[in-house]
Amino acid sequence: MSFIMITVLIDMVSIGLIIPVLPLIVGTFTSSPTEQTWWYGVVTITFGIANFFGSPVLGALSDAHGRRPVLLLGFCGLALSFIVTGLATALWMLIAVRLFSGAMQSNAAVANAYVADITPPEDRARRFGMLGAMFGIGFILGPVLGGILGRTNVHLPFFVAGGLAVLNWLYGYFVLPESLPVERRQPFSWRRVHPFAALSGLARLEGVGPLVAVVGIASLAQFTLHTSWVLYTHFKFGWGPWEVGWSLFAVGAISALVQGVFLKHMLARFSPRQLAGVGLTASALSYLGFGLASEGWMMYVVIVLGGIVGGGAAAAIQGIIANAANQKAQGATMGSVASLNSMMAVIAPMVATPLLGVVSHRPPGDWLMGLPFYFCAALQTVGAVIAIRFFRRRDRLTPAPA
Repeated sequence: MSFIMITVLIDMVSIGLIIPVLPLIVGTFTSSPTEQTWWYGVVTITFGIANFFGSPVLGALSDAHGRRPVLLLGFCGLALSFIVTGLATALWMLIAVRLFSGAMQSNAAVANAYVADITPPEDRARRFGMLGAMFGIGFILGPVLGGILGRTNVHLPFFVAGGLAVLNWLYGYFVLPESLPVERRQPFSWRRVHPFAALSGLARLEGVGPLVAVVGIASLAQFTLHTSWVLYTHFKFGWGPWEVGWSLFAVGAISALVQGVFLKHMLARFSPRQLAGVGLTASALSYLGFGLASEGWMMYVVIVLGGIVGGGAAAAIQGIIANAANQKAQGATMGSVASLNSMMAVIAPMVATPLLGVVSHRPPGDWLMGLPFYFCAALQTVGAVIAIRFFRRRDRLTPAPA
């Protein structure tokens, strides 16, 4: 577990480095906020489309050949993507490299499958929480470093991120052990990795089909926030890479604290379904708070309160889904979850950028500037209702113990 946690940490630091500056890189090739918003959406959609088709393939390859070689392939793709992005001199170069990066990168899905390989079912929610803590710590370090470096030069974070991806490849090659024994591998099949077939298989997981819809809804809300965050805070509060970096530092710090420290105590006191229901409801209120915030400091209040109350939902739901999957198909299952997330990453910019474009010309204090976040709040409310109704129905159908 310590090996994969270090791998995920380095991976997330490298990804987090570029978050505060990627929209600004796009802005160097555009002439207005509306045009910048539009092309940033195109760059984001390109990555999501490639990742949507690539994630099930990489997940199934990890079921057939092991997790380690697929992780190494993903690190290579990230390193090349970051370095070429830093050298880009035109928008078409950004779009092309994001397409390549999306097709080559499924590290989160394979890391989740790795954890499922080495963890008994009853401990998976806690272990997924530990992995989530590494994502959080990566978002503590990465965006802050990206903001500091981006303050000097907006291209510099990409070269540092590329160096970290190379470091991760070296760590994976020389240190990271394989988690999937040969006897638990299964042959690769193109029929099984078709992204829509993979999603339909995910929906048929025994007893948890509605939770797949919840994952999709929550993912769409989250990617809408990701797409909107940098430009929204820039338009509304005048934030640059420095301020964005520190705001994402706060997100990562709360996530790491909740999932790395509090979650095991929460799981000892509450069931995964209780954490999921409360967490989804808290997330809906958080999105509403982000949209209504009239001062930058208010964003930090929402980050802290929403993160503490709602931070355990994702690990709880992921643990329930992993326990419903065949032990020989954890890679395909997590690849399908990643593919679902990638599909939402394709749809989110199509929604977020028009919503943000509609309000980008409004004065900073206008409450309508939060339109993308009101959309997220509505989505998360629907997800919370579906999850709560699903858990109540399953309680009615499950016989009571003698």
